Amino acid sequence: MTSILRSSLAGLNMILLAAAPAAAEQWHRPTAHGGELAREVTRDGRVYSGQTTRTGPNGATYSSSSTCFDGVVNRCRRSFSATGPEGQAWSGERYSARGPYRVRSAGSLTGPNGNTVVGVRRHWR
Repeated sequence: MTSILRSSLAGLNMILLAAAPAAAEQWHRPTAHGGELAREVTRDGRVYSGQTTRTGPNGATYSSSSTCFDGVVNRCRRSFSATGPEGQAWSGERYSARGPYRVRSAGSLTGPNGNTVVGVRRHWR
């Protein structure tokens, strides 16, 4: 009996989420040391997407974009890139899954000389 109730509630939840319009928010603000920070977030049902750009007063830039799926297990993907004031560039990506009992994530970072570092992390909540 409870499984029928759970599936009915899950179906109702999917209908309500599908009917929800996409929401977007964006803002810009100056940073404490003369740079600028811009952020845009979009939500379409259970999917969140965002982009961040930060520019420093010395010409350094950082930008990232992420997409997350909100559910029992939240899954996210984020990619980022940065350029220093002397033109050195870094880039990378990170994947994560956050459930009710543990968090798992994996990512990579590529530095200005082309070397790549890969890391994996798992821990209980």
